[in-house]
Amino acid sequence: MQDWSSKLFLTKLQDNFTRYANKTAVSYIPLNGEPTDLSYAELKVSVEKTAVFLQQHGVEAGTCVAIQMPKCLPFLLLNLAIMRLGAFVLPLNPTYPDPELQFFLTNSEAILFFADKQPSQPITDVIKTIVTETNCDRFLNSITQINSINLPSLPNAPEQPALMIYTSGTTGQPKGAEIPHRNIAANLDGLHSAWGWQSEDILLHVLPIFHYHGLVVALYGALYAGATAVLTEKFEAEQTLKLLESKKCTVLMAVPSIHKRLVDVKNPERFDLSHVRLITSGSDRLPDDLFLRFQSLFGHTLLERYGMTETGLTLSNPLNGERRIGSVGFPLPQVKIRIADPATDKILPDESVGELQIKGPHLFTGYWKLPNQTQDAYSEDGWFKTGDLAMREADGYISLKGRLKDLVISGGLNVYPPEVELVLAEHPDIIASAVIGCPNEEWGEQVTAVIVPKPSSELTEADIIAHCRNHLAPYKLPRKIIFSNSLPANALGKVQKAKLREQFCNHETS
Repeated sequence: MQDWSSKLFLTKLQDNFTRYANKTAVSYIPLNGEPTDLSYAELKVSVEKTAVFLQQHGVEAGTCVAIQMPKCLPFLLLNLAIMRLGAFVLPLNPTYPDPELQFFLTNSEAILFFADKQPSQPITDVIKTIVTETNCDRFLNSITQINSINLPSLPNAPEQPALMIYTSGTTGQPKGAEIPHRNIAANLDGLHSAWGWQSEDILLHVLPIFHYHGLVVALYGALYAGATAVLTEKFEAEQTLKLLESKKCTVLMAVPSIHKRLVDVKNPERFDLSHVRLITSGSDRLPDDLFLRFQSLFGHTLLERYGMTETGLTLSNPLNGERRIGSVGFPLPQVKIRIADPATDKILPDESVGELQIKGPHLFTGYWKLPNQTQDAYSEDGWFKTGDLAMREADGYISLKGRLKDLVISGGLNVYPPEVELVLAEHPDIIASAVIGCPNEEWGEQVTAVIVPKPSSELTEADIIAHCRNHLAPYKLPRKIIFSNSLPANALGKVQKAKLREQFCNHETS
């Protein structure tokens, strides 16, 4: 097993505290108020004082601390300080209602809970609720009162958990994925070379930081490289373009819904993005037309990549080379992949659609207190089964074909929803769409398209089916069209198809 001790995130960060002491590590830009800058030296002191504060409240190695706060500097300081003590972080979406919160806090056995406000009802009898001021200045001023710093040695335990992030629970109750320090080190080390991270980089960070993409890939990626991270409190399209220009940012990481809002800004060509060297897209399939439109308007070819909570980032289009439309590229260093028959786990030949399975140091430790479900997530020969359908082309590029559980089998034939959705996206009167399979006595499953039309359009079911008929084989055509004002999505804009199936497929249709 590889020795990750020299590449652990906390080890690299400790080195960067000294190497880049006077350089800005983080610049936080609130919606209202003045920005707050922390140099690497100031970040070190703030993290250590926050760690002392946590010690005073019983945090020690191996304990779990939950955080449900808006995007702010205190959130970052708490994350780093918790890991500094050898404890692990449970970052929580600020929009979780109390019943979900009750489950996460109880199931995780968190000993402390940080929030920016008191819950509307008691969360649990066994946890202490700490309400922190999320105003940056007040929080930083409060920890300056701590003078005596006596911390344990820097943790050096690659297999110990650093994070626990709950999966979406689309197939049942959410599961806590234990993410070890080794996973973070492998991801950051691989991306450092794959994406050409340099200490001179300036990342514009517009993502939430309660999930792996925003917290580890983006924010920790910048700090790992000794770069500067410009954090906006929330994403706003025009502000993002202005900051990319005014702050001379070199890197932007985003998701398709963000890229869509950027291309829809009025006169986007007025912004000079010539100094930006890398703009990535992930967490959901990037529509082909959006890929091309972004390229045309901004002169940048989006770099699409692939990852998930349990694996971190594992595939990426090349930094230098063809960033292929519709593809997520190649495995990152030390990642092994195979395309296998989901029923037998036998390897399939190139250009066959099967389940994407992964091996490597990027993998999670397992699902918290769920040994059976952890075992079920792996093949008998030790490959993690992602549940994603994929195809490897003859030259090695990997393309995704949807989720295995989203595959529609109609009349015994496989229909891959992304293929139908790409055709629907080409219709000028369709804003968004999602294709699901609903039970059907005749076909087994019926290809069903949930459509969000433009408000002013007079789009009909017949119009949509006629459009699809020009591009798709008959068995792939939607047999039912449902019009909706919106599609349910998670914090990253990814459509939650389980909710659509629950809403529209609760009984058989004929």
